[in-house]
Amino acid sequence: MTFGVNDLGLIGSGLFFDDLALGMRWHSPGRTLLEADLATYINLTWFTEELFTNLHDRTSHAIQGRPVPALLVMAFAEGLIVPTLARAGLAFLHTDMEVHASTGVGDTIHVACEVIEVRLTSKGDRGLVRTRNIVLNQNDRPVLTYQPLRLLRLRAAQDQTTGA
Repeated sequence: MTFGVNDLGLIGSGLFFDDLALGMRWHSPGRTLLEADLATYINLTWFTEELFTNLHDRTSHAIQGRPVPALLVMAFAEGLIVPTLARAGLAFLHTDMEVHASTGVGDTIHVACEVIEVRLTSKGDRGLVRTRNIVLNQNDRPVLTYQPLRLLRLRAAQDQTTGA
């Protein structure tokens, strides 16, 4: 992965609306998907498709190995980038998602984010930000892309509520 002049690198926390501009980029740390993650997701959501739950009768499945649901991958991707919105995120409003390749137990994912839309709301104390989030595996191959639209607080609005 190459980084350019608009790339913030690895972000730990706290990007507000007014910190972001079109073309800005950053990336998350990595996270290996474990068998326990898949089992927990299946049990939590009742997502009991045999592709994910039957370890022995694999001959009729189009995907071999231990694939994980794409929505689990997206959920983990969100978890990896949530720290970048600490104290600033107000709402997750919409997303479009495209799956490029299967992801399996043992794969390590990280997220490359790029700001593709920014606009202030009519209230003036918050703004809408859309990013293109590319989830990459350990080989830097895209496995999933999604473009969330979020409502973010302005830094000045946060400072007024905290008295800073």
